[in-house]
Amino acid sequence: MTASDWLVTRVHDPVTVRQSTKSNGAARELVLSNGLVRRAFRLDPNAATVELSRLGTDTSVLRGVKPEAVAEIDGVTVEIGGLKGQPDYAYLDPAGLSELTADPDAFQFVGYAVSEPEAPYEWRPANHSADAPFPAEGKRLTLEFAAPDSLATGLRALVHYEMYVGLPALAKWLTFRNDGEAAVRIDGLVTELLAVTEDEKPRVHVESEFAFAGMDTTAWVPDADYLTQVDYEYQSPILLKSHYPLGPGAVVNPGESWSSFRTVVLLHDADDRERQGLARRRMYRTLAPQVTENPVLMHVRSSDTDSVRAAIDQCAAVGFEMVIMTFGSGYNIESEDAAYIGEMKALADYAHDKGILLGGYTLMCASRGVGAEHDCISPDTGEPGSKFGQSACLASGWSDGYFERVLNFIDRTGMDVIETDGPYHGDVCASTAHPHHDSLDDSQVRQWERCAWFYRECRKRGVYINTPDTYFLSGSNKCGMGYRETNFSLPRWRQITIARQNIYDATYAMTPSMGWMFVPLVEYHGGGEAAIFEPLRDHLPGYEWYLAQNFGSGVQACYRGPRLFDAPETKAVVEKWTGFYHRYRPILDSDIIHVRRADGRSVDCMLHVNPELGEKGLAMVFNPTDRHIETTLRLPLYYTGLTRAARIREQDGGATRHELDRGYCVDLPVSVGAKAITWFVIEAG
Repeated sequence: MTASDWLVTRVHDPVTVRQSTKSNGAARELVLSNGLVRRAFRLDPNAATVELSRLGTDTSVLRGVKPEAVAEIDGVTVEIGGLKGQPDYAYLDPAGLSELTADPDAFQFVGYAVSEPEAPYEWRPANHSADAPFPAEGKRLTLEFAAPDSLATGLRALVHYEMYVGLPALAKWLTFRNDGEAAVRIDGLVTELLAVTEDEKPRVHVESEFAFAGMDTTAWVPDADYLTQVDYEYQSPILLKSHYPLGPGAVVNPGESWSSFRTVVLLHDADDRERQGLARRRMYRTLAPQVTENPVLMHVRSSDTDSVRAAIDQCAAVGFEMVIMTFGSGYNIESEDAAYIGEMKALADYAHDKGILLGGYTLMCASRGVGAEHDCISPDTGEPGSKFGQSACLASGWSDGYFERVLNFIDRTGMDVIETDGPYHGDVCASTAHPHHDSLDDSQVRQWERCAWFYRECRKRGVYINTPDTYFLSGSNKCGMGYRETNFSLPRWRQITIARQNIYDATYAMTPSMGWMFVPLVEYHGGGEAAIFEPLRDHLPGYEWYLAQNFGSGVQACYRGPRLFDAPETKAVVEKWTGFYHRYRPILDSDIIHVRRADGRSVDCMLHVNPELGEKGLAMVFNPTDRHIETTLRLPLYYTGLTRAARIREQDGGATRHELDRGYCVDLPVSVGAKAITWFVIEAG
């Protein structure tokens, strides 16, 4: 029932950490729970996870006990925690836990501490974001392990777990603290290893903050301990592993510490794609609430004063909220020229007087060579080169100057937004002369660490961050939503349909505010006149469709061009849809339930839902065909929180009461003209 569903009615049970002692007094257990998920640890004779459960489903995720982490330290592979002796990895029998033993060559458990979560970066609610607590409410549990005497005296491994109120997920990471007298090197590291049952594998979502194109930091791999699995060669991918694909190659000197990336494990309670998507979106809103910021933005193609002022004026006139000086505009965020900085500060001040945020584009490192001394060195050739042809190494000395120039520019001009291109896509570098990495082994993680540091510095300044990659858990606001550059060189109406498909598909995993789309008001990668919308008044029907489907889905797009309107009738259309968005903003920024995907053959529909609002739902209906369509749409209203009836009105018309069937759905008659768009508002019945 909806009243007890965490995705409909928020769960406020506190996170608890409880230690218990078995009746014989020998075995201690530590249980971390929030009413939705539970992780239990056996503490004797060593600490190990012995239960991971999604409460309410009466099933355990685990079929076996594994170490809490595995590290390669100074060339020696060593487990951190864990218990040995499980006879069969097909299932985990609690009755047999007392028979398990500790590996004397593993890190040994020495104690634990409980504390509050700490924010990984600074954030304050802004740009109509959710007013969410940050860091999220919850508890942090830290298990401390001492290295075996045979490895490194004085080395400690601190394994951190964070659990949050109202979210069936845990974050996990490690800190190595060197209390000894000699430096140690972390050559390799697995931060999470879970032996998951075959049945529960589809209900386990895992991702890390250190995850980019082709890196596979989180993966399902074979489990060599599982000797009764069906696969004859023991190759079933049923062991969840979060690890560094290269390195990290981190040197921890005496008196110093080093921390790994964070991994988040989210436990689903069903196989349903929509429900799993809603859970993942709730995870982002909880752990990275800056993604709920959703300013209406324009990409102005020229950064000269007159062009930017004109764009600011137009944005202010029609309800846009941000101007980004786009790629190819001439905007130079690395400039140290005092006159140019003064010119940009004057533009920022002008924008702020108009209530508009201002910022621009920077090509950070990918596809950018800055000289052989500072470029990524290919491990295959020993010469400058990367998978992007060429990239600057973010762990080279050049990056010090780059970061200093950009942050200085932001501080002196008061810019509000940065759009980084190619912040980091998993590039490696074989140089041994760069000051911020020692060799190939630590080049990947050091570049990521420096980029994440830079985004944290932007967050301190309240700067909005657009990126082409998924840095959400490190502080970014948006990345591309189904973005493929060449699609925006197609004929207009093909672009429009494909863009709506991309929004539909991407919002299974992303909230509407997490992704940006694109509208080529002027030519972009080709396509000529057939692909663009200038002059706007000559292509007003297609322009309106782009506005309607972007605002109607709650997805902001990069409207790239010199202007937003070129005639009174164009301005009226833009104002119509920005006004629509501002009027319905809370529900349009809410989750999308996927009703019917665009295929160009009939109507398609996206349904926004939010049980916490007065407007419980808003269904956008599109008819891309050249004929009038009358049909019936089946609207799934379960996640609106309504249980018996709904009042539904089309646009500003009168509301009609509809009874919900036993599947919490209503059958809604719709009548939509050719190439027309409409919407239905859903309230309590």
